[in-house]
Amino acid sequence: MRAPLRTSIYRLDGFEGNMTKTHRYAVTVKWTGNTGSGTSNYRNYERRHEISTGTLKPTILGSSDPAFRGDPECWNPEELLLASLSACHKLWYLHLCAISGIVAVEYVDHAEGFMEEADDGSGHFQRVVLRPEVTITESSDIVKAQELHAVAHAKCFIANSVNFPVEHEPQIRITSHIL
Repeated sequence: MRAPLRTSIYRLDGFEGNMTKTHRYAVTVKWTGNTGSGTSNYRNYERRHEISTGTLKPTILGSSDPAFRGDPECWNPEELLLASLSACHKLWYLHLCAISGIVAVEYVDHAEGFMEEADDGSGHFQRVVLRPEVTITESSDIVKAQELHAVAHAKCFIANSVNFPVEHEPQIRITSHIL
């Protein structure tokens, strides 16, 4: 198995003089659902697969959504997309809290995505709603904590890469817990 691929490419934007950096990511998706006759019939194969990046990370067991003959015990691509949007927002939000003097002590997101399937079987996400519940210390600025969600959205790599709206319905709570 190959080592994880980590490549960064720097280039100078000639118009603005800004330095940009390109990151490269690589995954392997291996189909594990051949039940003996391959794809000889739509019902003769499983949708199972394994997602890996090398030996340093655990393998993700995947399948299609159960609506498309998938295994409900495995992650499907739609859930992984939703998780990527939620995690990216969370990572940016926590970073922004740390550099803005907001002390977050808990963060849970109950994200939900809405996908429309067309008559021909194709489909697309209509929108995603992130519903982060963030608990901050009472010494933190609750207004600033709320505003940072918009900044996190603007910086999220994944949200900037999709062609559907990613909405936010954050809830901020204050705790008297002192660190």
